[in-house]
Amino acid sequence: MKKILLLLFLLFPSVSFGDNLISPIGFQDTDENRKKVISFIEKNVKNESSTIGMDDPSYLRDIEKLELQAFKKLIKVKDTNLLRKVIIGNCSIFGMCNYDSILVIYMQEKNASNSKLKW
Repeated sequence: MKKILLLLFLLFPSVSFGDNLISPIGFQDTDENRKKVISFIEKNVKNESSTIGMDDPSYLRDIEKLELQAFKKLIKVKDTNLLRKVIIGNCSIFGMCNYDSILVIYMQEKNASNSKLKW
């Protein structure tokens, strides 16, 4: 199953997860695509925040800003193979399909892949 998802993701870099997560890999920066990203962020933040009772407007706007900042960082990522794995893991396996958590885990994985065990 993982191989099928990975294959689909490799063939279609704009494939979506969750409620239409826009993949930062191969993102085409157009007004229409920006609107799609903002729409996803607003809906996703509202859904996630409502489930924990944190749906105050000021809280929602702060989280939305963090999500958009994370997306902007993710579109600049050079190691797209690692990013694909993180997105698939986060969204398909763990159900944590938001840009901030994807960015945090990507950075952890990137740092881990560049380090070695030392005494």
